[in-house]
Amino acid sequence: MSTQPVVAAVDGSDDSLRALEWAIDAARRRAAPLRVVHVRQYAAWGQPEVLAAGPPAPAEDPVLDLVRARLAGRTGLPAVDFVALDGAPGALLPELGATAQLLVLGSRGRGGFASLLLGSNSLAAARDAECPVVVVPRPGRGAGTGTGTPAGTDTAGPFVVVGLNVDSPDEATLAHAFDEAALRDIRLRIVAAYPWPPQTWMLPGEMPSPQIDQGAVEHESRTLARGCLAPHRERHPGVVAEILVLPGDAAGHLVAASENAELVVVGRHRRRLLAPARMMGSVTQAVLLHAAGPVAVVPPAPPEE
Repeated sequence: MSTQPVVAAVDGSDDSLRALEWAIDAARRRAAPLRVVHVRQYAAWGQPEVLAAGPPAPAEDPVLDLVRARLAGRTGLPAVDFVALDGAPGALLPELGATAQLLVLGSRGRGGFASLLLGSNSLAAARDAECPVVVVPRPGRGAGTGTGTPAGTDTAGPFVVVGLNVDSPDEATLAHAFDEAALRDIRLRIVAAYPWPPQTWMLPGEMPSPQIDQGAVEHESRTLARGCLAPHRERHPGVVAEILVLPGDAAGHLVAASENAELVVVGRHRRRLLAPARMMGSVTQAVLLHAAGPVAVVPPAPPEE
């Protein structure tokens, strides 16, 4: 059976060309083919020069020609094929995930407003695709935010970072993070955040709850994290995985860690009975908006029969 490709979505923008370079490296590491896809959207509200010339013939695509020229003569490339599709990118890009092992795109393309941190097409793909989606941001995003690196962490050497909710671990997200660290032969940093200070609500006349020991909460969180990681460590014994148990906002810690990480891995919410549509949690959205480096959004594993 053939290996599923790594798909790079391009539109000729600098953002998409940066994503293309990331996808080339990802395909090499996986010994997988690379598929370069351009979704052509020609509508009445398109650019004047496009309207004047009309849509190109099916065999013609200036964006793919640009990519072909960029790759011409380069050695060490994976097997590459080029695909042009006509339609709405927000609808067609997520569909590419059905036949890909990874979908890679820039944080913003040619459309939208310059002030947006994340384009609508990137958001739609990260929310709806059936495979992991990597969003590659513009250089310099996140720098100088004041978040810094979590206290007590070692920044030496490259690493992959992943968020872990010890109360509801996402096995698909952890598996992808371990796979990425193994492919890159670098460390894996697991950020397990716990809410602190705890929120307490009391009714009038109700006695306050006993004081919660922060040290005990941290110890329990670390113990649960070790249990969550055990099967993944067994599958990847060569990956050095370090656990950071930190108080406070998980999104803030992941964004801070992203300034020194090669990749941040986060999960996407599982469909729920009362919310059957695909959705992303607030932590994943915050990381996509503010992380300084590439972010992989991993869909949940299909439910077992």
